[in-house]
Amino acid sequence: MSEVNTPTRQLHTGESEDVFLPYMMMESLLEKLKIINYEEEFIKEVKMRPLSRHYFALETNPGEQFYMFIALAAWLIRKAGISFGTPQEDDDPNSTIASILQAMRNLGLAVDFSPTKLKKGSGWFTLQCLTNLADKVIERLKVNYKKPMIPLEEEQVNTDVLNAENESELTFDRVEEEMGVDDESDLDEDNELDVDDLYLASAYLEPSKTNEIIEANVTSEAWKIELERVIPLLKVSIKSSSGDWRAHLDAMKNHQSALDELSSFVGTQLNKLETDIDTVLHKINKREKLINSQFEILLGQYRALQEELAVVNEKYREVNVGVVERQKVLSQLSDNLESVKQETEERGATMSDGSPLVHIKKAIKDIKKEISEMDINIAVAEHMIVEAKLRDKS
Repeated sequence: MSEVNTPTRQLHTGESEDVFLPYMMMESLLEKLKIINYEEEFIKEVKMRPLSRHYFALETNPGEQFYMFIALAAWLIRKAGISFGTPQEDDDPNSTIASILQAMRNLGLAVDFSPTKLKKGSGWFTLQCLTNLADKVIERLKVNYKKPMIPLEEEQVNTDVLNAENESELTFDRVEEEMGVDDESDLDEDNELDVDDLYLASAYLEPSKTNEIIEANVTSEAWKIELERVIPLLKVSIKSSSGDWRAHLDAMKNHQSALDELSSFVGTQLNKLETDIDTVLHKINKREKLINSQFEILLGQYRALQEELAVVNEKYREVNVGVVERQKVLSQLSDNLESVKQETEERGATMSDGSPLVHIKKAIKDIKKEISEMDINIAVAEHMIVEAKLRDKS
């Protein structure tokens, strides 16, 4: 396992002096996450793309980065041995950050900065939190680092040669078959022979022949004749490797020359544009001064009218205050008048009503009827008494 040599620093509230430190911390964090197998466990759990080399170092998408930060922090806290729920996107950010910082304090990690530093989901504080949690997980898993084993160049060359010999045996006959093309047929790209192929063909010779000094037993005239015969049939293409420093150097020179041409052209255009802008601004200033001089009298009249309007508005406010007070008095008098009218109507209704007199007359009539009935009953009783007395006398 390769050793991750990245310095860790304690959390602080100041800004980092080194602008490249977040990029170094992000690369170190990514290596540590790979050590604890985050691609198989965390990435499949959240169903998102793996982290890039500069994901938390640059602020690209604050919403996505903040959710990835809290999800990754929660996963690391669980890996460190503390039960922690998986946060959701609609949770309160302040409560989620407070829970993460409390869990870090429970793990013994120093937290001496404001929780608002973590709301954007990127930057030095975010990387330091994740780095400290990853270190805690690696410490809990007891991961041992070993020194990297760098193979020697000679052993690598010998291994490549042996692998090439094991893959296929190339002979000069095969090279001649590939080179043997008719003069009348056109040479295609498939029939082109690369310089690397020639190098491999020479490397596939027997070791005894390659190590010995080859002495030519052919005359120069025969070599020239053979060369003249082979030149029309041979077409060698040199493949440029993308990793060659010479190709990079040539590309840099080409780009530099192109940039110089573009900078001169763009500089000329910008200077011209600056001159045009200055001319237009000068014209605009002159027109503005002319318009101000033409409308100065109207502006004075407008200011005087505004002052008069302010005076009239003030008088209106004063008069309006008296009107409002009188309206209140009028509303009170109206209420009193309505109550008096209601009482007068009720009394008039009671005075013009004759129902009590009718009831009195009816009662008097009933009393007279009862009196007459009582008189008849008294007369009958007296008659009966008189008859009884006469009967007794007889």
